[in-house]
Amino acid sequence: MPGIDRRLLQNFEWILPFLALLLAGIGIVNLTSADSSGEGGLSPAAVRQLFWVGIAFVAMLVVLIPDYRRLERLTPFVYVVGVGLLMAVLLIGPVIKGSQRWLDFGPIRLQPSELFKVIIVFAFARLISRRQSPAPLGLLDLVVPALVLAAPAVLILRQPDLGTAMLVSLCGASFICVVPIRLKTIGILGATGVAGVVLGWNFYLHDYQKERVFVFLDPERDPLGSAYHAIQSQIAVGSGGMFGKGWLQGSQTQLDFLPEQQTDFVFSVLGEEWGFIGAVSVLFIYLALMIRGLMIARASKDAFGAYLAVGLVALFFWAGTINVGMVLGIVPVVGVPLPLLSYGGSSLVTCMVAIGLMMNVSMRRYVF
Repeated sequence: MPGIDRRLLQNFEWILPFLALLLAGIGIVNLTSADSSGEGGLSPAAVRQLFWVGIAFVAMLVVLIPDYRRLERLTPFVYVVGVGLLMAVLLIGPVIKGSQRWLDFGPIRLQPSELFKVIIVFAFARLISRRQSPAPLGLLDLVVPALVLAAPAVLILRQPDLGTAMLVSLCGASFICVVPIRLKTIGILGATGVAGVVLGWNFYLHDYQKERVFVFLDPERDPLGSAYHAIQSQIAVGSGGMFGKGWLQGSQTQLDFLPEQQTDFVFSVLGEEWGFIGAVSVLFIYLALMIRGLMIARASKDAFGAYLAVGLVALFFWAGTINVGMVLGIVPVVGVPLPLLSYGGSSLVTCMVAIGLMMNVSMRRYVF
């Protein structure tokens, strides 16, 4: 195999793709139940998801080929292209269910905001790893990262897509946990965050997004309207009990009481039909995936690889935490898909690319 060091094949990272494909497989089984339009065998949604699993797997292999340190050099270019795609969405993207989040390329519909979850991790890993001074970060050191984060976050909020904007912001902010920062700077960041929330509430959030916060605080405020998703989701999960009702046996799922059960609320289908044991088992698979990612970060031979792996783990952590919290009623409904399980091509490709990049870092720790 020309251009590929044999040591890469000898040290191929098997654990991550196994866990990722296991989750994707569980997702397809779950989607077959969630999509009640199927008549035996795989449902139409599950068939389409299986098609996207194939594309996503190829994308994962593609990002394995170049050395991740070479990909680092392309970060500014990819960032600019990503911002350009987000702007294109607002200019020419179709409006679907009141949101403008996609670009149509013939039979393929792309959601650039999903791809930006990985792009922002790359950008922050590059910025932090190239910093020369070992001193704790001050306020001026955070100006450039803040601008890098603000541009896509504002554009995604305009779509409007509060959940993805929040997730992109959290992925960037997660790097605060792995770099030293002055205490004074942390205080200023906290105050700025509070001010940002106030401004966002008054000038950026739509009325329906504010209503989601209100019904989160008081679910009985509008049980047949804004709170319907959250209430039905909790009923579905609670009715699953310890061992669940069985595959294709969930009443909430099969009778379509729960809207968006293929996408944002796919975990409720899992909880109803497979119960507490099934849901916790899936969460343990996510935990194993993230632990493996952190092990890769620790074993990396360079700072960029370590920061990249940590950022990608943060992507899975925040997306999973927000989605499951949303389903259980712990956080407001903000529309964040569950990685690898929720229906959607852009989300699936993004997750598998993230897996491929962590594999890239893992395999090349022997070829430094």
